[in-house]
Amino acid sequence: MNPLFSDRINDVPRSFIREILKDALAPGTISFAGGLPNRSLFPARALEEATARVFVEQGTDIFQYSQSEGLLALREVIAARYRQRGLSVEAEHILITTGSQQGLDLLGKALVNEGDRVGIEEPGYLGAIQAFSIYRPRFCPIPVDENGMDVSGLEQVLAGGAPKLLYTVPNFQNPSGITYPDDNRRQVAEKLSGRGVVLVEDDPYGDLRFEGQPQTSFGQLLPEQTVMLGSFSKIIVPGFRIGWIVAKGELMHKLLIAKQASDLHTSSFLQQVMLQFLTDHDLDRHVEGICKAYGQQRAHMISAIDRHFPGAVRITRPQGGMFLWAELPAGLSAMRLFEKAVKERVVFVPGDPFYIGKREVPTLRLNYSCVNEELIEVGISRLGQAIGELLG
Repeated sequence: MNPLFSDRINDVPRSFIREILKDALAPGTISFAGGLPNRSLFPARALEEATARVFVEQGTDIFQYSQSEGLLALREVIAARYRQRGLSVEAEHILITTGSQQGLDLLGKALVNEGDRVGIEEPGYLGAIQAFSIYRPRFCPIPVDENGMDVSGLEQVLAGGAPKLLYTVPNFQNPSGITYPDDNRRQVAEKLSGRGVVLVEDDPYGDLRFEGQPQTSFGQLLPEQTVMLGSFSKIIVPGFRIGWIVAKGELMHKLLIAKQASDLHTSSFLQQVMLQFLTDHDLDRHVEGICKAYGQQRAHMISAIDRHFPGAVRITRPQGGMFLWAELPAGLSAMRLFEKAVKERVVFVPGDPFYIGKREVPTLRLNYSCVNEELIEVGISRLGQAIGELLG
């Protein structure tokens, strides 16, 4: 290992998805691998108009340095949306970040020492695993499924000493698409209450609900211990990289210091354009259009799976978000399936990178948000054929 580089960077894996896909995307390959919003749903014309208006009304001021907390008016808009959902959030509780991914990095900077215990879902969001890995924690995986977080697994982790933080994606989780039911959230909150654990509720997909009812936020159930992460990437555009952290008190102060040390502030120009867009347009109506499109794509993928996959394959049936999760029969490897699927010109993400210390797992993630119904039908048919070959 090259002594030039720090131990912490040597410990962080490269992006698994980018590595396995860079040589796999031959012409004609259908990809269910990305976590990308559908570009046809970006409000491009509206953002163009918002940009022109910002130039006219603010001139060169939009190019100046800005405050590290983020544009106050934008934070007020975000806070108001939380209050509409029954959460006690003010603009002063919000720190604008360069995507919610930076929020994970700032939490690592502010909270995690080498060797600290960090609770994480299993399977869990690989971006969080990568972001926290640079601070060299001891990960404590806790299983999640359609019933939410495994409470007995959480109890086992707590019995070994309370982790510094517990990272969750309770709404339409990446990678599985599952949502914690309300009763499970209450059990998790009860187990954590008073233990000094910071619960991180990352919620980039919560607005993308196609059916069912919203569940209670940990911000309501465990307000003194919960930090919330949000983003405009999945509901407006990812390229602006505008996300945020909701935190209070001393933790917010430390996160602000970490933000200043990282990049001074998120692009003030893009914040101004985003604010203008939100001022001029009904965000909820825009999101309704996305939900309608994604709901149809999800339904078509599930229908195609029911027709083309062997009956032994189990899948989640999410009520929103961008992903569903498939489980092959025990003993089979999704990595081996990937090798066969590439030959059929269809790709997905094998489950391996979503686990800590596990390899050759029988699970895989499928994305339905970025593929039209015709390609879903063809791609799922190809993948079903590859699964049949793996089963022999």
